Amino acid sequence: MNTRPRSNGRNMGTVSKALELLDYFTKSRPLIGLSDLARLADLNKATCFRLLTELAENGFVEQIGTGREYRLGPTVLRLAALREAQVPTREAAMPVLQALAQHTGETAHLSLLMADVLRPLAHAYSSAHATKVTLEDTESLPFHATSSGLAVLAFQPEAFCRVVLAQPLTQLTSTTETSPAGLRARIIEVRGLGYAESRGGYESDVHSMAVPLFDALGRCSGALAVAALGSRMSEAQRRLIRHALLQAGTEITTLWGGTLPADIATLWRLVA
Repeated sequence: MNTRPRSNGRNMGTVSKALELLDYFTKSRPLIGLSDLARLADLNKATCFRLLTELAENGFVEQIGTGREYRLGPTVLRLAALREAQVPTREAAMPVLQALAQHTGETAHLSLLMADVLRPLAHAYSSAHATKVTLEDTESLPFHATSSGLAVLAFQPEAFCRVVLAQPLTQLTSTTETSPAGLRARIIEVRGLGYAESRGGYESDVHSMAVPLFDALGRCSGALAVAALGSRMSEAQRRLIRHALLQAGTEITTLWGGTLPADIATLWRLVA
């Protein structure tokens, strides 16, 4: 029988701080020592060690090797497997993603909103061109500088938008919009169109378009995007990509058990 006391509101802050440590583990940084993790999280070593001990006791992290570095533990894998068994998001979407890339002749990619971070989930390349937009492993997509980020941000609650726009917004290229007022205008535009565009906001030579994806309650849960070299993005190509995105976005939302909000469904029918 489990005799661990139930959590209450007073210790949720500690739980959040402990779980936030998991975000520092990435594909390129699978092992992290105590000192490095304390530095990354801006915590003193004693506090960091206490939080890691709690995580280790519950299987979220484990120590290995002579250096006693930490890595993600079996509980993370178990929860991920349960989640994927219930909602096989990546596998369900991959055929649609691959078809979108081949139909448009450009790179298609998919991202999911996890807590308050937009994380890449999958991508597909077209064989149409030798030169194409290639995607590197990244921990998150910036809301303000990518079409995926703008597509998701435009359909979040106002409180979410306020938090994002209050943060420092990095100038990634000469055309990255970093003004909160300018981004407010972009958000209004995206809501009116039902899709987002980024012309060189993340990489100067990349033009991308994206549509939001929705869950069963009609909440925006991610984005589907196509990214092309700016030199190939003619008006005819824009129309082709936009039409293909709307169809694929509808299909993936349905495959995930989601529902398009009525106003979005109407917008997409009109745009298509």
